[in-house]
Amino acid sequence: MQKKQNKKQGERLTALLPYFIAFASGILMGLTVAPVGAWFLAWIALVPLWVVVVTSAKGKNQFPPAFFWGIGYHGVALSWITGIHPMTWLGVPWLPSLAITLFCWGFISLLGGVFVAIWAAVMVRLAGQKPWLRILIGTAVWCGLESLWSAGPLWWSSLAYTQSPHNLVIVHLGQLSGPNTVTAAIVAVNGLIAEGWMNRKEAESAERISSVSPVPLRFVNKYLVTATGLLITLHLIGFILYSRPIAQVPEAALKVGIVQGNIPNRLLRSSEGFRRAQENYTSGYLTLADQGVDAVLTPEGALPIFQRNLLATALVAAVKEKGVVAWIGAFGERGDSYTISLFTFNAKGEIVSRYDKSKLVPLGEYIPFEGILGGLVQRLSPLDAHQVAGSANQLFDTPFGRAIASICYESAFPEQFSRQAAAGGQFILSSSNDAHYTASMPFQHHAQDIMRAIETDRWSARATNTGYSAFVDPHGKTLWMSGYNTYETHAETIYRRQTQTLYVRWGDWLTPLLLISSGGAWLVIRGIKKFSNLGNS
Repeated sequence: MQKKQNKKQGERLTALLPYFIAFASGILMGLTVAPVGAWFLAWIALVPLWVVVVTSAKGKNQFPPAFFWGIGYHGVALSWITGIHPMTWLGVPWLPSLAITLFCWGFISLLGGVFVAIWAAVMVRLAGQKPWLRILIGTAVWCGLESLWSAGPLWWSSLAYTQSPHNLVIVHLGQLSGPNTVTAAIVAVNGLIAEGWMNRKEAESAERISSVSPVPLRFVNKYLVTATGLLITLHLIGFILYSRPIAQVPEAALKVGIVQGNIPNRLLRSSEGFRRAQENYTSGYLTLADQGVDAVLTPEGALPIFQRNLLATALVAAVKEKGVVAWIGAFGERGDSYTISLFTFNAKGEIVSRYDKSKLVPLGEYIPFEGILGGLVQRLSPLDAHQVAGSANQLFDTPFGRAIASICYESAFPEQFSRQAAAGGQFILSSSNDAHYTASMPFQHHAQDIMRAIETDRWSARATNTGYSAFVDPHGKTLWMSGYNTYETHAETIYRRQTQTLYVRWGDWLTPLLLISSGGAWLVIRGIKKFSNLGNS
């Protein structure tokens, strides 16, 4: 009886093992980004899941383990979401605030699990195929799923961003076909390592059964050798792109100042918060103007008021006095609704252009399916009006030429930047407010902006409310980065550029190419097998 119980217990543990392996490897992938930043783990963290999926005899148990990998990765990488709690400063009671926070974190983690599970379902069907075909299709499907997910409103944790800002060499592959180029590299290397591991195990098993001489090392490790060669080659290509000199023509120089106001979000709705905002941003503007800057950039919602009230502020009065261009974050108006906007004030203190945030944060800035959920979830915006998104095809012209504008969450959407670069955007202005999150979130946000600067080959100025504000060059090097939860001003010279990377010109051409080529290869092999079967019969 005891033996039977021990056997059953062993069977249960064996059945649960794939779940633990998948979940643990997902957590490893989550550790690649801030606050840990172990970027090198990305090149092996997918291997255990790949092995678990492919080695399944019939594939019955592989959907759930893959699901747990996705939860592990996205749950750890996006754990900063919990920083929005408590939202009592928005009038949300403590317990409902906790419920909303856990719902947001859980939902995005589960969504990540679903996408990985879909990938695994495809891979299970390929268990009997050639390893090279599994690698090709597995890479193509993963990139396709990331493209599908990024086309929706909830997107942040691409595999590509695991390499930013620490491995700038490989991030330069983004200049070829966007972030999916980096994602494809990570998936392909992981796949080769996994296939090499399984190949070795199969060879060892065959050796034990047949009792023949060991299988030659070159046969056992050919996938591992290929993985090493691919990893080195990809980094060499990235290094070539990274090593190209950046032209810094004096007439293209633009000295930009940044003011990090450091106004806690809990004060935004109060008169004290607005008083501090006026005081901090006006004094910061005056300081930078006296340093001889050409323009001053402020964060998202620096002055939390409507456009019609901006002209009466001390900050705009300072612009009129000093004659230095300012980009001011405030709220635009559209009928009975409002937008989160960035306004260009010229030397006369006149508004000459406006950019409206087009990628809004679900639940944070709008309620999906509001007719259904509107009565269940309180709007988290500090204003009572209804927030709306800006147009997807906006252009942002300034007295210094066309700029690439981004407000907060938009940093995660590379097509926003490549479209504006293709339309003539010469430098990046990123305006954000990450004050309600822990420090890991703004660092991840900075990592996203670094990727966008590299992909578009543009200089970037990033202003935030509480950090991290920064200046980044086209190679992704951070020239200066602010402290966190500090009031700071800083000026740096950036340069306007009109170059166009392959990604800016052609967009993400790699993902369709992978999908078409892998699908074609699968159809050809399937056709050959059918022809062979007919011939044998």
